[in-house]
Amino acid sequence: MPTFETSLVINICKAVLICGLTLYVATIIFLNKCPSNHLFSSSKCITSFPNNNSQSNTSNHVVQISISVPTNINHLVFGLLGSEEAWHHRKPYIESWWRPNITKGYLLLDVPPQGDDLLPWSLNSPPYRVSDDVSPLVNETNHVDPRVLRMVHGIMEVVREAHEGVRWVVMGDDDSIFFVDNMVDILAQYDHTQYYYFGGHSEFIMANYFFSFHQAFGGAGIILSYPLARAFANNVISCLKRYAYLRSADRTTMSCTADIGVNLSPLRGSHQIDLRGDLSGFLSSHPKSLLVSLHHFDTIDPIFPTMDRAQSGYHLLNAAKFDQSRMLQQTICYKRSNNWTFSISWGYSANIYENIMPRSWIQRPIETFKPWGNITLPPHYNFDTRNFSWDPCETPHMYFFQSIEITPRNKILTKYIRAWPRGIGVCLYPGSYPAEYVNEIHVYSPTTKRLKINRCECCDVIHKAGSFKAAVRYRECKLDEIIA
Repeated sequence: MPTFETSLVINICKAVLICGLTLYVATIIFLNKCPSNHLFSSSKCITSFPNNNSQSNTSNHVVQISISVPTNINHLVFGLLGSEEAWHHRKPYIESWWRPNITKGYLLLDVPPQGDDLLPWSLNSPPYRVSDDVSPLVNETNHVDPRVLRMVHGIMEVVREAHEGVRWVVMGDDDSIFFVDNMVDILAQYDHTQYYYFGGHSEFIMANYFFSFHQAFGGAGIILSYPLARAFANNVISCLKRYAYLRSADRTTMSCTADIGVNLSPLRGSHQIDLRGDLSGFLSSHPKSLLVSLHHFDTIDPIFPTMDRAQSGYHLLNAAKFDQSRMLQQTICYKRSNNWTFSISWGYSANIYENIMPRSWIQRPIETFKPWGNITLPPHYNFDTRNFSWDPCETPHMYFFQSIEITPRNKILTKYIRAWPRGIGVCLYPGSYPAEYVNEIHVYSPTTKRLKINRCECCDVIHKAGSFKAAVRYRECKLDEIIA
């Protein structure tokens, strides 16, 4: 005859078995309501349960169950505005970062593509659409510039074709390079169901003054959360009527979003590049923020010596394939026995100064470039700069990114080679050694992403006296480490 304890155990087992079967049946019902392919393509699955307290048989109490999926590249859709005439030579800029069958979006051309170099259409390019004929809208809105109307109307055209599960709409130009992994990491920090308007200012301070300090400059990318983009699209005609006098698409976009109640959230890594000439000084001292975009590739010098603009874009993106989180991020360290200062702009350049220079000074870009306009009196830029100097104690030996690989010890090795002899003599500061014979710099960094960019990484320099190579090894900074 079973004891009391035995009966108790049996009853508990029965209860557990019944609960398990109930949970199993509920799970099957739920999955039938919410197919597995939707679990990963959409952020929400909605299922309904009867409301037992309701007096009506037709009334249901709807419970929303959110299946949270981190933002990834599939949640972004790009709208790239271009012209058929320019696409013949701008195509490599976009193809350097576009990922066929992965990146979503369209190239919006003014007219259908023509010519043997464009047709048949490259599978490495975004699929193209011809922009809507806006001439009827020009008459309806009395707009002063059809080109502006076409660009702003393009947001609606992208939303109209947006795929299921899109969370963010990214508008840009056909002469821009985007760093999509960094963009995803930034956007993943925000609630895509809310209204957001992201973008960057112009580097040329007067461009912000002439247009607005509150607008995103669109060539570098205008990013709208999908709910905001949809609200924008629904109101675009009335907005174009209100601002028919504006000759700037970016300012019109800002005005339309402001009327919806949303203001710009600036992205420091989004670069309009309203600069001219040699960009090496700017790119070698990038601000501490994830690199998002580089616009105006047509109007600057090729960023790598001995390469043209198209080759330069592909070369830069070759480093980005390994680690976008460190792209252009500046790391500074010292070889104190030689009085050398090293400044690494990861994936782009490395500099050696024949003197121990303060970090705060090295972080200011050398003004190798010129402002966008022909204004001679300062201020020119919305960031600090330092003048180009012929003083050998202040002028760096410059090296540019050559190659990248994964080492057997699972480190990323980037190699930088000397661009040209400095040719201005040696620094005569006491204790300084010449660095003219150093031809290569090898930089070893972790294979893991670095997203804590509010503080720099530290590094150590390894160099044997007389060697033409120097090695720099990245590491985390020690607690309270003073690195100047």
